[in-house]
Amino acid sequence: MALPRLRRAAVFRLRSGYRGLSGGAKDGGLRVFSGIQPTGIPHLGNYLGALQSWVPLQEEFSSVLYSIVDLHSITVPQNPDTLRESVLDMTACLLACGIHPERSCLFQQSQVPEHAELGWILSCLTSMPRIRHLPQWKIKSQTQQNEGSVGLFTYPVLQAADILLYKSTHVPVGDDQSQHLELTQDTARIFNRRYGEFFPIPRALMSTSKKIRSLRDPSVKMSKSDPQTLATVRLTDTPEEIVLKFRKAVTDFTSEVTYDPVGRPGVSNLVAIHSAVTGLSPEDIVRQSRGLETARYKLVVADAVVDKLRPIQEEIQRLRGEKAFLREVLDRGALRAKEIAVPVYDAVCRRVGLR
Repeated sequence: MALPRLRRAAVFRLRSGYRGLSGGAKDGGLRVFSGIQPTGIPHLGNYLGALQSWVPLQEEFSSVLYSIVDLHSITVPQNPDTLRESVLDMTACLLACGIHPERSCLFQQSQVPEHAELGWILSCLTSMPRIRHLPQWKIKSQTQQNEGSVGLFTYPVLQAADILLYKSTHVPVGDDQSQHLELTQDTARIFNRRYGEFFPIPRALMSTSKKIRSLRDPSVKMSKSDPQTLATVRLTDTPEEIVLKFRKAVTDFTSEVTYDPVGRPGVSNLVAIHSAVTGLSPEDIVRQSRGLETARYKLVVADAVVDKLRPIQEEIQRLRGEKAFLREVLDRGALRAKEIAVPVYDAVCRRVGLR
C-alpha cells in the first residue's frame, strides 16, 4: 500500500499531551483506543486538544487503534451522502495531522460489526439509572426537544464496547469525558464479576492541553455545531477566514495582553491558542506581547495559527483528492481491527453462553 507523504519527523518532535504515560520506548502489551465522530471537519480545538497528542502515542504504545465512530454519529440525523463523504474527510484529516496507518490501526467503526454486537451484550448489563446519571444525555436530549433517540440514550454503552472490544488498557480523554470512561470501567468490572476475569480495566490518559474556547463566547468550548460561523476555526479554513475569525474574537475593553482565564476569558483563550500552536508558555507569550494592544495581538495569534495549519491543510487537500487511497486505508484498518475484535467477541459470547 502506497503511504501518504506524512510528516514522519513530527512524530518524534512532539511531546505527549497526556498524563499517565510510562514514558520511554513502546510499552509491551499495552493498548490505546480512541475514536472521533465524522461530523464535519475537525476544528482547532479538536486538533490542539486531542489529535496533536494522538500522534506521539503511536510511538509510546505497542498497539494503538483510532476509530472513526460513524455509528455514534447517527444518534442524531445525518444526510447519508454527507456522512459517507465526512468519513473520508475525517480520514484525510487524521492522516494529515500525523496519524500513520502503519504505526496505528485507523478504521471505520461500522466496518467491524462486533462493536454493535458487543454493545448489545453490555447494554444488558447496564441499568437505565446508570445511563441517566450521565449529564450528556440531559444536554443532548434537550437539543432534540427532549425526544432523544434510544441510540442517543445508550451510546455510552456502545462507547464502552468500542474500548473493551480491543481489551484496551489506556484511553485518551478530556475532563468532560471522564464519566464515560468510568462507565466503561464499571461495565468491565460487572462483566468480570459475573463471567470471570476477562476485560482489563482501562485507564485514562488525561489530556494536559488547555481547552480551546469559542472565539465568540469564551465561556463555552469551541464546537463544530456552533451556529456562529465566526466562533470556530476549522482545519480547512483559508488564511483569510482564520484572520477574520480572530479579528472578530471576543475580548474585553482592556487593551493589555494578560493571562487570566477567570477575569479575562477572551484574551486568555487567545493566549492559550497561541501557546498551543507555538509551544511557548502563557507567561512567555504575555512577556513577549508587552506593549501590544489586543487588536494587534489577535492578528499575531491568527498568523501563528495559519503557520501551524498550513502544512496540515496542504496534506488534507492532497488526500481529499485520493479517495481510493483513503478507502484502502480504512479497509486495511478494519481487517487489522477484526484480527483483535473477532476473537475477543467470540470469547465474550462463550462466557455469556451464546456459543
